[in-house]
Amino acid sequence: MIGKMNVKMNSVMKDCRGDFRCFYEEKDSIGKRYRRMDALGTPFCVTVDHQTKEDQTVTIRYRDSMTQERIPISSIRELVRQKTR
Repeated sequence: MIGKMNVKMNSVMKDCRGDFRCFYEEKDSIGKRYRRMDALGTPFCVTVDHQTKEDQTVTIRYRDSMTQERIPISSIRELVRQKTR
């Protein structure tokens, strides 16, 4: 399963790198990763998880509100563009 998530994550990164600065991290728990990204000022975190394989969605976390939502992979770039205008 991890191999399939890495393939999906690589696809997401490839799709977004041309438009945004992207960073990938596997170290530590998701909460610790979010906190590290918060400290760096990263406005959005996208999480590829087991559900991604089933329904082609990811979790996007907003730094300022700390809210999260599930969105289709195909919507990531447009959502980030809209939120950063």
